[in-house]
This record gives sequence, structure tokens and C-alpha cells, in this order.
Amino acid sequence: MEKFITTKEASEKWDISSRRINVLCKSGRISGAYKENNQWFIPADAVKPADKRLKEGGLVFEDQAKRTNRAGSIARSASQLRKAGANQSARKLPLPIGISDYRKASSEYYYVDKTLLIRDFIDERPQVSLFTRPRRFGKTLNMDMLRVFFERSKEDTSVYFQDKKIWGCGKEYREYQGKYPVIYVTFKDVKCEDWEEAYDLIYKILRNEIERHSELLTSDRISFYEKKYLTSMLNGEANENDVAFAFLNLSRMLHTHYNVAPIIIIDEYDTPIQQGHVRGYYDKTIDFMRTLFSGGLKDNPHLSYGFLTGILRVAKESIFSGLNNLKINSILDNRYSEYFGFTSEEVLEMAEYYEASEKYEELCDWYDGYRFGKTEIFNPWSVIGYFNNECIPRAFWQSTGSNDIISEVLNNASVETYERLESLMQGKSFVTHIDTGVIYPQIQKNPSSIYSFLLVTGYLKAVTNDQPFGGDYMCEVMLPNKEISYVYSKEILSKFEDVISSSVAIAIQEAIYTMDISMLQKRLQTFLLQTISYHDVSNETFYHGLILGLCAMMAHRYHITSNREAGNGRFDIQMLPLDKRLPGILIELKAGKDCREEQLSDLAKAALNQIDDRQYYVEMNAQGVQGILMYGIAFSGKDVCIKAESVKGV
Repeated sequence: MEKFITTKEASEKWDISSRRINVLCKSGRISGAYKENNQWFIPADAVKPADKRLKEGGLVFEDQAKRTNRAGSIARSASQLRKAGANQSARKLPLPIGISDYRKASSEYYYVDKTLLIRDFIDERPQVSLFTRPRRFGKTLNMDMLRVFFERSKEDTSVYFQDKKIWGCGKEYREYQGKYPVIYVTFKDVKCEDWEEAYDLIYKILRNEIERHSELLTSDRISFYEKKYLTSMLNGEANENDVAFAFLNLSRMLHTHYNVAPIIIIDEYDTPIQQGHVRGYYDKTIDFMRTLFSGGLKDNPHLSYGFLTGILRVAKESIFSGLNNLKINSILDNRYSEYFGFTSEEVLEMAEYYEASEKYEELCDWYDGYRFGKTEIFNPWSVIGYFNNECIPRAFWQSTGSNDIISEVLNNASVETYERLESLMQGKSFVTHIDTGVIYPQIQKNPSSIYSFLLVTGYLKAVTNDQPFGGDYMCEVMLPNKEISYVYSKEILSKFEDVISSSVAIAIQEAIYTMDISMLQKRLQTFLLQTISYHDVSNETFYHGLILGLCAMMAHRYHITSNREAGNGRFDIQMLPLDKRLPGILIELKAGKDCREEQLSDLAKAALNQIDDRQYYVEMNAQGVQGILMYGIAFSGKDVCIKAESVKGV
């Protein structure tokens, strides 16, 4: 009987990381390996694959042909550019920070080729496709890619695809290039305080798109009345009903003019809806959007194909009522799963190109962990930010927009929800019901919808999913990575601002850093007195969440991890300094019930001794940290006792 070993055992045997072994298994580089219950099993006699990424003279991409087999031969691929750039003397392509213009991104910057999305769409050809993904996962860039590929233009736009994977797929796919008039709008910037302001901005966006098709004003195929409609839209004289039918009217005129039904692309369709919910004009937004989308996408004889992107499906809003030609592609679907975000192979290639292969493990810890369908996905915005920041990790995704959704989740969270969220920050998971058609008002009306929101918006990942109840799922969920753990900690901490000032929170952090035990105990005591009644919880999980949240504000100087193996056990909180001149910090927590002062002191001592006895500091020693601050903190109800020691690193 053939024997198998785990990835951990193979890692020890071959002296390479478990993550790298997972990548090798997924890419078929280890013969006989199979996956069961999210774990790879490897034949015990398997031979360690040769590292094809490194050769004398620089990096080569011997697996490129394998990866692009489906696409055929490519004239000048992005990977060839990377290969040329492997020579250290070669000029590196700049990183596409905030670039959503496909032509620029694909020709002037390092571009991760997602053009096979076009092939997969042409093979399936649903009339209307909705892609739901978290923010900053490449939705806008992909929609602009579709626009440039399909749109009729005086410019020969095929040049932007001749070196891409789609061009090697064959003539039957290339024939679609540049054949359609396209209506393209993005609502990503419709973030307004009231409906009047939102309506004016939507009108402006639609007016600009009509202006982009100014050829209709001089067309001999367009009637006088149709031109009058266009003029009223351009002059700002159209009424709300005329504006709401802009997609239908414009598509009809383009169809008449070109004798080809247009493609309609609507990027971030649900941004005005989210803002309407947050700012109190939700119903007005829904009423308008229902007419706008129905006219353009439902039973429209002047439509070839439609593409929409957003964060939420919003199907239950009846925005797409009766739209039986709509194909929904959510984060739990396998279809198109690899086209939004970066895959492991793409990040490895990128790291190699920027001569940072040794940083792959850190990239995985911080920005990997998402699962779209069965595909493991990295946050693309954060990966690009990481390389642009000289490979120093930060929570880049947090700064890309407001976290209004998670803020509202926390505002409406029950004690049970807080306990679950705190367990997530400790690296734990739990099984919950997931509805991918969740809508914004459900946050307040249905507490169980919280986890659905957190999943589809990128604050959770689905480790496993099952579909036992119709269209809904039962999913095991957890935090995807360090970046999101940091976001949670920051947001949860901000929820305490009504009961504890930010100055007190900062003072607690300062006391931790300076080892001012008296001040730390005093500030924590104040913190507990003000917050315990608010949460009505007093177990170790609660205290752990509080301290972790307080530490999170130092994440710009420290890698903060929780409940991780080190030495001979699992520490509670570790703060590994980004600058080795700073001290490392280890915190161990204990909680007791109705403890007297002496008992509480003994608990704090036991927590401190545990750090030393189990050698939790070994990782810091291995990282070259020069000094380590160790804290044992004991809680009982609203009482706290702290013991501390400082030691020199080895």
C-alpha cells in the first residue's frame, strides 16, 4: 500500500516552506499528490521538484508554456517582459498604482494578464453577467479591458491584445475584437450625502457617455426626435424620467446607427445603493436604479451583451426583477474565479520579477487567504502596494475606502457577534449561514446577515462551503490574513470611542511600550470600568480582543500576531518590530472569576512565567530582535494585575 505524507512533513524533508509545496501541488509539479479536506497528501517516495525559477544567468519561466497552453502561442507575453527584466541591469516596469485604464496598464506598467476572461465569456456568452467582488480586486480594470477589446474605434485597439493570452486562443476569438459599439459607465465615485447630489452626479456620468457618442448627433439614421432627446440630455434639460431611460434610448440609437446592438458595461453599479443606505436615501436610489437597469438590460432588443460589477448582488431589491438573462458570478462560484485578484502563481512571478522571491511567505501571511470559488486569491491592491513600499507590509487595502459596512456591522452587533469576531482575531473559524444575495437593510433587521456581508465584502474568507438550502450556503469562515486582522482590530477599537477616549487608548499603548507598569495598570483599569458593562462579557476571549485591539494601533511599527505556535506552546499576543532597533513585545493573558488581589497577582505571575517556561521568544530571537518586553496580564471582572520583565534578545 502506497504511503503518503503531509505538506508539513514534506516541508521538513525537502527544506522548503509548506506554502511553496502547496503551490507545487496545485500546479501539478508533484506527481501523485492529491487533496482531501483542504489538505494535500504527497507520496512518501516523491522526488523534490527542481526549482525551475532559478538558473545560472537569471530567472527563467520554464512553466510558461504549460500555463498558457490553453491560450496557444503568444507573440510577446507579459511573462517574456518579466523574463527580460530578470537581468538585474534591466529597467523594471513601473507598478500600476491606481491605474484602471487598460491601455495604459497593459502597455506601460507591469500587467498581470487577465485577458482569458474574454475567452471564457465568449465560450459561455450569457447575455448579462454580474461579477460581485470586494473593492480593489480589479473589477474596474477588467471592465475597461472588456470595453477596449469589444468596442468599435478609429484606433486599432488590437495592438493592446496581440501580446496577450487571448490573442493566442485563435481566430474565432479575435473576430470579436473591435466589433461592437459600447456604453460604458462607472458609478464608483457616486458617494454623496443626499439623493439630490447623487442624482446630479449620475446624470453627469450618463451625459458624459452620451457625449462620447457624439457621432449620433450627425447620423442620418437617427430621427429628429431622438437627436432632440440627446440634445436635452447634453444641455442638462432632461427630466428624471428621461435620465432613467438613458441606457435604453442610447442603446437603441447606437443599434440603429451601427446596425450592431451595443454592449452595456456598468462598473460598481451598487455604490450609489450602498451610499443611499448609509446616508438615508436608500429607497429613492432603488426606485431610480430599477428603472435605469431594467430599461437597459431587461428585454432590451438593442442589447448584445451586458456586464455589471459590484460588491453585493442586490437581487432581492427587484432592481433586476424579471431579468431572467442575468448570470451572477459571486465569490463562491468557480466560474471566472481566477480573474479578479492575483493567483499564487502570479504573485510568485511578480516577486521573482522584482527580485523579492524571499518575500513570498510574508506576502502570503499578509495578503493571501481569499478563496473565490476553489481558487486561492491574493489581494491585488495590497500586493502592488507591498512591492511599491519596498516590501514593507502595511494594511494598504484599509486606506482604499471607508469601512462603513464593517462599522455598521459592529454598531448592530450582539454580545454573541462580538465574541465570534474576537475569536476570529485569534485565528479561529466557525460555520455560519451565508446568503450571497444579502441586501443592505438586512444588517439592522436580520443579525444573521452580518457574516454574509463580511464575506462578500472581503472581511472574511470561506474555508469550506456547502449548499444545503436552495441557493444559500453553509460556510466555515475565518479571517483571510494579517491585513484584515489589523482592519478588524482598528475598527473594533474605534467602536469604543464613545466610552473611552483615543488619548486613553494611546496612553495604554505608550505604557506597554515604555514598560510603565503602574500607568498601564491604571489605564487598563479605567478602560475596563468604562467598557465591561457596555459589552457584558468578562471571559478571556473578551480580554484578549480588547488588548489585541489596543495593540493594533501600533501595527505601523509591529507585526502583530495572535494565538500562534512558538517555542513549546502558543502565545497570546506577539508584537514583532519592523525596525529591529525597537523592542519585541510578548503578552500572555489570564482570566479568573471573583479573584482576590493576591490570587490576581499569582495569575499575572503565572502568565509571565509561561512566556519564559515555554520559550515564546524563540521566533524573535531567530529574527534578531535585540530586546524583548514580556507582560503577564491577569483579569477578574473589572480588576487587572500586570507583571512584566525585559530580556535581551539572543
